[in-house]
Amino acid sequence: MNTLANHIRNSLSLEEIKALIAADRRAVDELVQERLHSEVDLINQLGYHIVNSGGKRLRPMLVLLSARALGYRGNKHINLAAIIEFIHTATLLHDDVVDGSLLRRGIQTANAIWGNQSSVLVGDFLYSRAFEMMVDVGLMPVMDILSHTTNTIAEGEVMQLLNCHKPDTSEERYMQVIYRKTAKLFETATRLGAVISHADTNIEKAAATFGRHLGNAYQIIDDVLDYSSSAGEMGKNVGNDLAEGKPTLPLIYAMRTGNAEQSRIIRHAIERGGLNDIEQVIKAIESTGAIAYTAQVAQREADQAFAALEYLPASVYRDAMQSLTHFCINRRY
Repeated sequence: MNTLANHIRNSLSLEEIKALIAADRRAVDELVQERLHSEVDLINQLGYHIVNSGGKRLRPMLVLLSARALGYRGNKHINLAAIIEFIHTATLLHDDVVDGSLLRRGIQTANAIWGNQSSVLVGDFLYSRAFEMMVDVGLMPVMDILSHTTNTIAEGEVMQLLNCHKPDTSEERYMQVIYRKTAKLFETATRLGAVISHADTNIEKAAATFGRHLGNAYQIIDDVLDYSSSAGEMGKNVGNDLAEGKPTLPLIYAMRTGNAEQSRIIRHAIERGGLNDIEQVIKAIESTGAIAYTAQVAQREADQAFAALEYLPASVYRDAMQSLTHFCINRRY
């Protein structure tokens, strides 16, 4: 079967994709700003800081594109896109506290400005606001999917925490973590577009499969960029994962295929955390071809996403979903 990847030469740019759903995106932004408001001023300050800090908003875009690709004509996709954004934002607030991150998207993290306690509590507010909005949608299947999703994300966060400083983490374990922590929300975003469009079971499954593999590819490329990009491009400190003792795929592969000395250096760096050995680790990653291998794994995930898209009816919105996949695996930030 020829996949949609064969037609990538006709790929839309990210700006063209945004323009295609401009009206929907504006409606989502307006709803986010409206539902972000609280009588508690600190919630407003901290919430606006992170929601308006320059994120790509890929996950809400996927809700909009999936719904439009399947012929949806109501307005529930706007609510669902905003809900997905709130859930994602809540996870970012909590992640930055757990990881001790001070920089995200090129600006200070909320916890760096307001402290860990405020960040955790505002993250809780965003989660609870998202569940209020789920009730407003009024569809039990939506509630079921989203509640399961938040639980899965939490499991992924705990699994990642358990993996920290453990160099014996396997590639299989790594893939389990990134699915739960990152790809699950992508999967839910595209699946919900199918659910509210009343698509048949096979189409709903295909939409979910597309989102899952796209999310996997996105996170794998994120882990590539941690060792092959610059702080200016990424908007965060390069080597953050190593500093936190996270055994991501480039490190796992380099340990598996490198010589004894390279494996020892990487194991020691993961166990200890920090960036004292960053130069030696990067040399080991480069000499073992770990970046190329990890990029190939991301491409395999993207190819599975492309294949799943073929089950959706042809449309400019499906083309945009294809193009978004291309952007995710070729991005530099």
